[in-house]
Amino acid sequence: MSAPIWLNAEAFTVFGQKVIWSDMIGNLMGLAALALGWRRSIWTWPAQLLSGLILVAAYASAHLAGGVGKQLLVIGVAAWGWRAWHRGKQQAQDGSLAVRTGTWSERGLLLAGAALGTLAVGGLFTLYPTLSWSPWADAYIFVGTVVAMVAQARGLVEFWFAWLLVDLVGVPLAFTNGLAFSGLVYVVYFALVLWGAHDWYQRSRTTTAPALEGATA
Repeated sequence: MSAPIWLNAEAFTVFGQKVIWSDMIGNLMGLAALALGWRRSIWTWPAQLLSGLILVAAYASAHLAGGVGKQLLVIGVAAWGWRAWHRGKQQAQDGSLAVRTGTWSERGLLLAGAALGTLAVGGLFTLYPTLSWSPWADAYIFVGTVVAMVAQARGLVEFWFAWLLVDLVGVPLAFTNGLAFSGLVYVVYFALVLWGAHDWYQRSRTTTAPALEGATA
């Protein structure tokens, strides 16, 4: 049995919904990546990269082009974030990640990028319906994920809130598309996001460095 076929095979059924291996494994890796991000560990990035690689198969099986595209972007941004945190770690004297709240201009840029990106990607999906049966929700998740990861790579507390906004749409979309495990894992994501946001915010209040300094290994 080839790897793609095995990944998209049924693992088990929960609450009457089929759970496929790629959906389960990819989201467990994503959950681990989020937990590592809360711990400010540089290993959050390879975990996100591996999660993205596996979830490409899951979204392809659900015929969600936006989901596939999102995971491809996740892979690219994860590689960039990995490099950024590694460089920051080398520059930091204590090897720790300096987190901070974003400036109003940074928040404005993130919001503008999210809005314009969603309009552009949603418009593309609308023009080509075969790309996604739920163009605007798919586009929102697609762009929101990238915005969250960019904010994370820069060590901004706001990345947690961006993830929260993505999850609010991602949960119902996952269940609707038969990706039950994604929907169930988002419940755990929600708890980790709240916990991580509180932790990073508390740390940002004692951080004076204006930019990313590094990450723990």
